[in-house]
Amino acid sequence: MSAAAPICLALTGASGMAYGLRLLECLLHAGQRVQLVYSQAAQIVARQEMDLELPSRPSEARSALLAHFPKADGSLLEVFGREEWFAPIASGSNPPQAMVVCPCTMGTLAAIAQGLSDNLIERAADVVLKEGRKLILVPREAPFSVLHLENMLRLARAGAVILPPSPGFYHRPQSVADMVDFVVARVLDQLHIPHQLYSPWGAGD
Repeated sequence: MSAAAPICLALTGASGMAYGLRLLECLLHAGQRVQLVYSQAAQIVARQEMDLELPSRPSEARSALLAHFPKADGSLLEVFGREEWFAPIASGSNPPQAMVVCPCTMGTLAAIAQGLSDNLIERAADVVLKEGRKLILVPREAPFSVLHLENMLRLARAGAVILPPSPGFYHRPQSVADMVDFVVARVLDQLHIPHQLYSPWGAGD
């Protein structure tokens, strides 16, 4: 994947904000341009789980995130408001290379499955699907209801990748951070972005 091609990352209000923020950090450190959008509920979860204040103004949120990741190249990060309809990701004439919703609420997943576009997250996902780009959803919920599973099946049939945050243990994680990295690594694999978060199966020590 070209380093110049942007990836859209959406943060929603599911538990598991550590996955989304670690993914953002890894993308930026890999020299990948990122177009970020986040829900109001994501602001609450970021504060609750990560002690991170994510302001409503995109410019202020960008500053807060770059302060959170001081070694990241700030020129790679764009942040858009959820009602910013003139954002590039809102149109099929300028779609991202791929989109990841991480973590993904069941409400967001359902809205995308039904083709709704009531906010920029839903519209960007709709654009990515209709333009034949890769859409990766990281749904964090347990247990899944029949409605959840039917919506996931509908999206999978439409070409989306359903990637639940299910860490493996064959690499013998020593911390929560190791388990977060395992899930993030699987997302990076889907995006074809090299990483060193863990050794692939069969690669040895």
